[in-house]
Amino acid sequence: MPESTPPPDFAGLSLSDIAAFAADNRLPPVEKWNPAHCGDSFMRIASDGTWFHEGSPIGRLAMVRLFSTILRREPDGGYVLVTPAEKLSIAVDDAPFVAVEMKVEGEGRARRIAFRLNTGDLVVADAAHPLRIVERDDGPHPYVTVRSGLDALIARPVYYEMVNLALDEGADPPGLWSEGSFFALDAQ
Repeated sequence: MPESTPPPDFAGLSLSDIAAFAADNRLPPVEKWNPAHCGDSFMRIASDGTWFHEGSPIGRLAMVRLFSTILRREPDGGYVLVTPAEKLSIAVDDAPFVAVEMKVEGEGRARRIAFRLNTGDLVVADAAHPLRIVERDDGPHPYVTVRSGLDALIARPVYYEMVNLALDEGADPPGLWSEGSFFALDAQ
């Protein structure tokens, strides 16, 4: 199992520090592990990012961080917690992560945008970690890709920060650049 170290102080990091930290975040090779399905974990990730076990919230962030490192999306769209020895289903209401804070450096094409997730993980928006908006009956749902098949729902206040940045720049369609990629903020 990977060690669960406390997340860095997001506010005190530069975008270069964040990019280096995100790139160095070594995760177990869950995509290579293919044990037989063993059952249900009796866990659920709510749409606000709260992790539950048997209906009770998991209060220890270190436990949530540890479980998040062995989370994988299956080809059928389901989610599992996987180790070399077992694979357990986990229910996910929306996305397994929530982007709760954003940091921006630069402007226009030279901009870099980083997000801190509810697990403390850091993600820099780029071609491999795109931003996208999904329109639903209850309005837009913004996401950033965290890693293979796993997304973070961008918290509403953070989304409003993104929209304000895009509107201030006046791009048509409204959108943002990060790490050389343009991300339209209209629904797909």
